[in-house]
Amino acid sequence: MNTSEVAKLLGVSPSTIQRWVKQLELPMERNERGHYHFNNEDIDLLKNIQTQIQNGTLLQEIAPVQEKKSRKGIVKVPENNAELERLYTIVTELEAKVNSKADSVTSYQLLQHRREIEELQNQVTVLTKQVESLQTQLYEIKKNALPDKPLVLDKGNRKKKNIVSSLFGFLG
Repeated sequence: MNTSEVAKLLGVSPSTIQRWVKQLELPMERNERGHYHFNNEDIDLLKNIQTQIQNGTLLQEIAPVQEKKSRKGIVKVPENNAELERLYTIVTELEAKVNSKADSVTSYQLLQHRREIEELQNQVTVLTKQVESLQTQLYEIKKNALPDKPLVLDKGNRKKKNIVSSLFGFLG
């Protein structure tokens, strides 16, 4: 059984089962992925721990199990060194192919990025020319809109003022 199944059987969370195994250093088997695998003996041990905890014993007071189980399984030893050499050669060839493929992919990506950068640089150049052209046009518009001569408000009033000052010029 796996951790979730045992937790459901005992009515506790999977993290509780994992905590018991780790804190009490229980010698549980693990599968190829490193997940706990519990047999009937392991489940009985966990039930015993649960009973002790329910009776008021603290987890730290429960004596850790000293017996260490060895992992079950058979390690296949190569029959001869020729088979091991053949496997080593295959792995070496695969590594070389992977490295070669990685190099070609990297080269392709670099070339692609270089093309994209050149396109962006061309766009920046075009936009810079457009901005300069617009600035020139704006300068010309401003230049033509402002008169060179000062503004005179009303020439008719100036003549009246001159006549008035000539009439009363003897006072000044």
